Amino acid sequence: MTWTFTSDLTAYLAAAGPALAARPVPNSLLLTTADALERRGPHAYGRADPLFGWWTDADGTVAAGLLCTPPHPLLLGALPAEAVRALAGALATEPLLAGISGFNARRPDADALAGAWGRAARVAGENRLYRLAGLIAPDPAPTGRARTAGEADLPLLLEWTAAFDREVGAPGTTSEAALRDRIAYGGVRLWERAGAPVALASFSRPIGGTSRVGPVYTLPEARGRGYAAGVTHAVSEAAYAAGAAEVLLFTDLANPTSNGVYLRLGYAPVEDRAVVVAA
Repeated sequence: MTWTFTSDLTAYLAAAGPALAARPVPNSLLLTTADALERRGPHAYGRADPLFGWWTDADGTVAAGLLCTPPHPLLLGALPAEAVRALAGALATEPLLAGISGFNARRPDADALAGAWGRAARVAGENRLYRLAGLIAPDPAPTGRARTAGEADLPLLLEWTAAFDREVGAPGTTSEAALRDRIAYGGVRLWERAGAPVALASFSRPIGGTSRVGPVYTLPEARGRGYAAGVTHAVSEAAYAAGAAEVLLFTDLANPTSNGVYLRLGYAPVEDRAVVVAA
């Protein structure tokens, strides 16, 4: 049983791709991130080179994977317990792991890795993964309507996604290339009231039968009026129409309002994750 680490995306996809695709819900972040790197290049998320890894069981089967796109933390999906223990040991010996900024993992795994890291660490965020069990329309329905964002909306999308990133404390910023890609497949919806945009939501390109909703953003002065629910409902329908069999999203556990909105729309909890970074 062993971890293999590399900076070669092609080797990673060949080795770990089937294992990740076999469990697309807990591995959703890994699948969409690897897809973006494959289509937009190795620096889609930042200037530093990404790193990749996969876990091979005793019978020679690749069972799990990880990746890191600096400055973002090391990203892990569904890992066997023995893989977490082995990764904890590799933190002190594997050169490719020397510069990581933290861990984005299922909560027990993040805690175990933080304890073995050898650095003071803090929890920067706690998130809950939801899957759509059955879409429910907002009640009462918010005023306005959803429309698909187009190229002319790019300046607005850049402004609002930057505002979202600041609010949630995301490292880096959403790039123009990433937004153009989402526009190209119809992956962004705007909620309009009286012809003016007040909220947005987007969905990832369906990979392995799954699509993930996010970000969801409402202008601060327009909050509390149901626009986030309206635009999330619209973008969830759009993700199904684009071919997703499973529609997912992450919420910040510190925000009970958003968690309540998604539960009322028919989303059901799957697992909790934590982002642990250097203190």
